[in-house]
Amino acid sequence: MGTRVEDVMTEDVVTAAAETSLETVAETMLRHDVGSVVVTTEGDPYGIVTESDLILAAYHTGRPLAELPTRKVASHPLVTVDPKQPIRTAIDRMRTERIKKLVVVDRLEMCGIVTTYDLIRRWGDVSADVREIEHNRVRRSDTWSTQR
Repeated sequence: MGTRVEDVMTEDVVTAAAETSLETVAETMLRHDVGSVVVTTEGDPYGIVTESDLILAAYHTGRPLAELPTRKVASHPLVTVDPKQPIRTAIDRMRTERIKKLVVVDRLEMCGIVTTYDLIRRWGDVSADVREIEHNRVRRSDTWSTQR
């Protein structure tokens, strides 16, 4: 069937409550070295805040991030994908929605996140495999021609 979303997703999703300040969200992103935080209401996924959202909020409001609740900035509703879907589905959804991150949901439960970085990293693994196969093919070809 090919590579599925669950094969490339990150299982540890960093979250923050909707009423958390953007300053706290920024600190959380730095502490966990992530580019986004999934925003929750009563423990359920509500939206997502990215690094770009933080910058735009600071720029457009002119207010300190400590004064801005995450709910006001979060992209909502979340765009999600099922973990069993092929990665092509995730790529198509990202392109259609013009986003770089998809929350992975299995039976209404958040189980991961897949980002363009995850897909690029996976493509790098695939590319390395293809290069190795090609290298071995060339070596076999060279061996064959020297034996003649």
